[in-house]
Amino acid sequence: MQRISRRDALSQSGRLLGVAAFGLPLVETKGGAQPGGVQEPNKKLKVIVAGAHPDDPESGAGGTAARYSDLGHEVVIIYLTRGEAGIEGKSHEEAAAIRTVEAKKACSILKARPVFAGQIDGRTEINMERYDQFQEILEGEKPDIVFTHWPLDTHRDHRTTSLLVYDAWMKSGQTYPLFYFEVDAGAQTSHFWPTHFVDITGTESRKRAACYMHVSQNPDSFYLRYHDLMHRFRGLEAGRKLAEGFVRHVQNPDESLPLAL
Repeated sequence: MQRISRRDALSQSGRLLGVAAFGLPLVETKGGAQPGGVQEPNKKLKVIVAGAHPDDPESGAGGTAARYSDLGHEVVIIYLTRGEAGIEGKSHEEAAAIRTVEAKKACSILKARPVFAGQIDGRTEINMERYDQFQEILEGEKPDIVFTHWPLDTHRDHRTTSLLVYDAWMKSGQTYPLFYFEVDAGAQTSHFWPTHFVDITGTESRKRAACYMHVSQNPDSFYLRYHDLMHRFRGLEAGRKLAEGFVRHVQNPDESLPLAL
């Protein structure tokens, strides 16, 4: 009986999940994947990474964002809040000022443009006005692909962000792919089983540097404990050294994720 290696098993399971085992499609068109998974090589994508607080988008998809920007694509990071409740002993105004500066520094490292959606940390809302407000922001960016929080998460603000993105995506007619990322897996994100992986071996150092720009959040307390572990674990699943995992929404226009393994 022929013995199947762990890498072969991962490769086969990856194909079943819609993850290409080999090859690296760099971009995709709005019309869907090109034959053989090869996309228009010169098409510039608008990539959106939406998170609840400064440091969430970096934590969930910072390595992937860095890869996109390195390839010349436009990366926009949307922060639902400015982290107003995130620094003990500081007023909302003081914390927001500090964390806004940190977010801008992190975006500079990732070569991304920051956008602040105007909600308040710890008091995020889901209602008709907020749905419309966020839809206007997202539509104004005209994204080609969007990443956001997985909705099953212990943090209310993370769940709020996910639902606002989802609603805007539905209102758009599902015209762009939607993928979910994880943060502090096990402690916050739960029931997360990736369908796609992106190799971040070459960009993890920049992701780490971006996360460490959030000095007010004491990154030593969370990065190694959660994110370094996630990178190595997802890398094992994907057959790479370090990787970020994503869940593809099943109603996406197609199954591909540019840069996916």
